[in-house]
Amino acid sequence: MTLKLKSAALALVLTTSVSVAFAKLPKGVEKVTTVEGISEYRLDNGLQVLLFPDKTQESITVNITYHVGSKHENYGETGMAHLLEHLVFKGTPNHKDIPQELSERGAEPNGTTWLDRTNYYETFAATEDNLNWALDLEADRMINSFIAKKDLDSEMTVVRNELENGENSPTRVLMQRLMAVAYDWHNYGKSTIGARADLENVDISNLQGFYKKYYQPDNATLIIAGKIDEEETIKKVDKYFGDIKKPKRQLPELYTEEPIQDGERKVTIRRTGDVQVVGGLFKTPAGPHKDFAAVQVLSQIMGDSQTGRLRKELVEKDLAASAGGFAFQLAEPGALLFMAQVAKDKELSKTEQAFVNTLEGVSDNPITEEEVERAKTKLLKGIELSFNNTQSVALQLTEWVGMGDWRLLFLNRDRLEKVTAEDVQKAAEEYLVNDNRTLALFIPEAQPDRADSIVRLNDEDVKEMLEGYTGREAVAQGEDFDASYANIDARSERTTLSNGAKVVFLPKKTRGESVVMTVKLDIGNLEDLRNSGVVPSITSSMLMRGTENYTREELQAEFDRLKANVSVSGGATSTSVRIQTVKENLPKVLTLVEEVLKKPAFDSKELDVLKKQQIVSLEQQKQQPQSQVFRQLSQHLNPYDSSHPLYSMSIDEQIEAIKAVDVDNLKAFHNNFMGAKDADIAIVGDFERDSLQNQLEATLGDWNAKVAYQRIKQTVADVEAINKFIDTPDKAGAAFAAMTKIELSDQHPDYPALKMANEIFGGGFLNSRLATRLRQKDGLSYGAGSFFNASSEDENALFGAYAISAPENLPRVELGFKEELVRALKDGFTQEELDKARDGVLQNNRIDRSKDSRLVSTLAGNLDLDRTMKWSKEYEEKLKALTLKDVNEAFRRHIKMDNISIIKAGDKAKLEAD
Repeated sequence: MTLKLKSAALALVLTTSVSVAFAKLPKGVEKVTTVEGISEYRLDNGLQVLLFPDKTQESITVNITYHVGSKHENYGETGMAHLLEHLVFKGTPNHKDIPQELSERGAEPNGTTWLDRTNYYETFAATEDNLNWALDLEADRMINSFIAKKDLDSEMTVVRNELENGENSPTRVLMQRLMAVAYDWHNYGKSTIGARADLENVDISNLQGFYKKYYQPDNATLIIAGKIDEEETIKKVDKYFGDIKKPKRQLPELYTEEPIQDGERKVTIRRTGDVQVVGGLFKTPAGPHKDFAAVQVLSQIMGDSQTGRLRKELVEKDLAASAGGFAFQLAEPGALLFMAQVAKDKELSKTEQAFVNTLEGVSDNPITEEEVERAKTKLLKGIELSFNNTQSVALQLTEWVGMGDWRLLFLNRDRLEKVTAEDVQKAAEEYLVNDNRTLALFIPEAQPDRADSIVRLNDEDVKEMLEGYTGREAVAQGEDFDASYANIDARSERTTLSNGAKVVFLPKKTRGESVVMTVKLDIGNLEDLRNSGVVPSITSSMLMRGTENYTREELQAEFDRLKANVSVSGGATSTSVRIQTVKENLPKVLTLVEEVLKKPAFDSKELDVLKKQQIVSLEQQKQQPQSQVFRQLSQHLNPYDSSHPLYSMSIDEQIEAIKAVDVDNLKAFHNNFMGAKDADIAIVGDFERDSLQNQLEATLGDWNAKVAYQRIKQTVADVEAINKFIDTPDKAGAAFAAMTKIELSDQHPDYPALKMANEIFGGGFLNSRLATRLRQKDGLSYGAGSFFNASSEDENALFGAYAISAPENLPRVELGFKEELVRALKDGFTQEELDKARDGVLQNNRIDRSKDSRLVSTLAGNLDLDRTMKWSKEYEEKLKALTLKDVNEAFRRHIKMDNISIIKAGDKAKLEAD
C-alpha cells in the first residue's frame, strides 16, 4: 500500500463515445451515460460502475474507489482512513489470505488513501477466471473484511513505521507543516497518515464503525478497464455486488469551510539534515471549479522543473539546486504548492526573497502567450498519451470520482484547451498574493490583498456544470494483439543497419496510434573507460539539456508539441533513449532525437545547474539510512579499484568527482565514445516500417564511435561477509539490508529454481515469508522483501533482502531475517508455496508481454543477447517443470548464511535508549 502525497497527474486524453445496445440489462441495473468510451451504470443498491473496454490490452484492471478519505476523520481519528486501507488487505471469511491470492494470480495491486477518497485495485492477466475472482474479492471485502483487533495490533506498528520513514524526508515534512499552518479548520490541513498518538491509541470498535459506515455500495465506484466484454462484465458485476443491500444509514454531510486567509503565514522546521528547502502554499479554488484549468497552467508556468519561472530565477541564478511545484486538485478548495531545494552552505534568505518575488511578481512580469501555449501543450500531451493506457485511466478516474464526478476528467481537458494568457494572469493576480501565502512572517498592512473569490462547490454546482455533457469522438482503436511468445516472435522483424546496429520492429495497431521505442548505445571498453568516473553518466544527463539549435526549454517545448515523452539516461558503459509518441509524429521526433544524440550543446550554465542538483541530492543521501546501506553493501561486494569504470564511489568521492567535471570533459567523451555501431534498437506500436528503417539508416547507420566497444566482464569477488551498523542521527526511520554474490548466470540449471525460491522467501506481494514475518506477524516493517537477479552473460548473481523499521526495532528485524532464512534452508519450502508463487509469476509475465513499454525493453535486451522470445518461453517451461526438491536443493546449494553481508543504518541514540 502506498500513502498518496499529492493528487496524481491530472492530464488524460479522450476516447470514443460508444453506445452499446444490450439485449437486456440485469434487473436492478441502470445504464446512466456513456462518454468517450466509458460507460456508467448504477445498481439498485447505489453502486456506481464505470466500464472501459479496450480489446488491445491483455490485462484487466479492477479498481474500487470509496468516497472516504482523511477529510472524513474526526478528532482523535486522524489516519483512520489510511489505517483501514491496510486492514482491508488482512482478509475476509472467503478470502483469508488476500496477499497470497494476489501473488498467485500474478496481479499488480495496491491501495491508496488520499484526502477525498480511498481506492483498491489489481491489474491481472485478462481471463474470465481472474475477473470473477477479482470481483468476488472486492465485493467480499466491501462488507466482510475482518477488521480484527489482532490485525490492528500488528498493522498499527507497520503504519507507524511508514510514518517514521516519511519523517526522514525534509520536503515531505515541510509539505505537511505548510498544509497544517495554511488550514485553520478544514481536514485538508491534516496529514493523511495521521498523528502518531491517534495511530497508537485508536480503538478497534471505532475503526469497525468507520468501516461499516463508509464501505458500502452506495458510497463506492467500481471501475473495470481493459480486455472486457461490456455486456458480460455488467452481468458479472450484478452477480457479485447486486445482492449487497443498500444501507439504511445516512452519511454525514461535511460542512466545514475554510475561512478566507487574512495574512501571510510562516513556519520554520529545525531538524538534522543536509539540504535546505523553501516552500510556499497558496489557496486555490476546488478542482471542479471553472477557473482551475488556469491554475493548472499557472502551476506549470511557475513550477515546471525544466522551463518554469522558478527554475529561471532560482536555479539558473545559483540561488537553488532545484525548484518546482504542483497543484492539489481536490473536491473542495485546494492549494498550489511550490518548493526549492538549496545547498546547506547557501544563504536561504536570498532564495526565499527571490522565491516570493517570482511567484508574486506577475503584475510587473505578466504571463505571456508563449508561456501559456507551452504549458498547455505539455499538459494536453500528457493527457493524450496517458489515455492510451487503460490501467492509467482506471486509476486516474479515482481522482475525478473523489472530486465529485468522473466526467470532470473530460470537462477539465476541454477547459484546459480554452485557457488564455488573460485567464492565467487573472488567476495569478488573484491567488499568488501575500495575504494568501503560507511562508513568510505575519506583517500588518493597511490595504489587505485577499483571495476572497474562493467558494466551495456543492454537488448541485457540479451537476449543473455537467448537464448534457457528451464529450467528443474517441481516439483510434487498436487490434486485439496476441501477446504469446510465439506470436511476438512471428510478428517481430529483425534487421541491421549499415554499421551493424541491430533493430527489431514489432508493428501492430495500437490505441491512439501510439508507438514506443528504445535505443541502447553500448560504449567503450575497460581500458579506455578507466578513470572516466562520473563523466559518462553526466554526458548522458546533459544530452536533453540543449542542442546546437535548441535551448533546453525549446527542446522540451518541441517534444511537447510533437506529443512525445523522450528521456535519455546512461551510466559507465551505455546510454539509452526511450521514446513514447504517436505514429504521425514519430519521424519528426526521431529527427529531433538525432540532434539530441549528435549535436548536444553542453552549455556551461546547464552543466553548473546539473552538478548542483546532483550534489544536493547526494548530500541528502548522507543521512538517509536506505541509501547508506545499499551503497556500502555495493562497495563491499564489488571491490573494483578506483580507476575501474564500475567502481562504486562513496558519496564524498562522487561529489568531488562531479565538481571536477567541465564542459571539455563532456565534449571529449561524446566525441570519442558516442556512436550507434553497437546499438540495440526496438520499436513497438503503430508505425510505417519501411520509412522508419530508412530514417534509422540515415540517422544512425553511419554514426560510429572512435573508441571501440567491448563488453566489460563482471565477476564475483572473494570477500568476507560483514555485519556493521551506520549511525544516522535524528532519523525516525531505519534500514536493514543483507546481500551475497553467487557465481552463476541465467543460463545455469539452478537459475529457475533460485528465482522461485526468492519469490517464496521475499518476492511476493506482502505474503512472502519475509514480509509475513516482519510485517504481518511482528509488525516491525512497512516494507520488507528479498531479490535475486543474475547476469545473462557472466557468472555473476546477487541475492539480497531489505526492510525498513524504527531504529529500536533493528535487532528484531535482523533476528527475524536470520530465523526465516535458517528455517527455509533447514525445513525447505512447501509444495503449496511453490505452486502459488509459480502461478503468480507466470501470470505476471503475461502482463509484462502485453504492455508495450515493457515489451520494447525486453525486445531490445534480446537483441543484445542474441535471443528471441523463444528463450523466455523455454525459461517458463523450466519454471513449470520445477519440483519442490529442485527448488529446495538449489536454495541450499547456493545460499549460505555465513556468506551474507549485513548492514544496518539508523539513529544510534534511539537504538541504545531502547
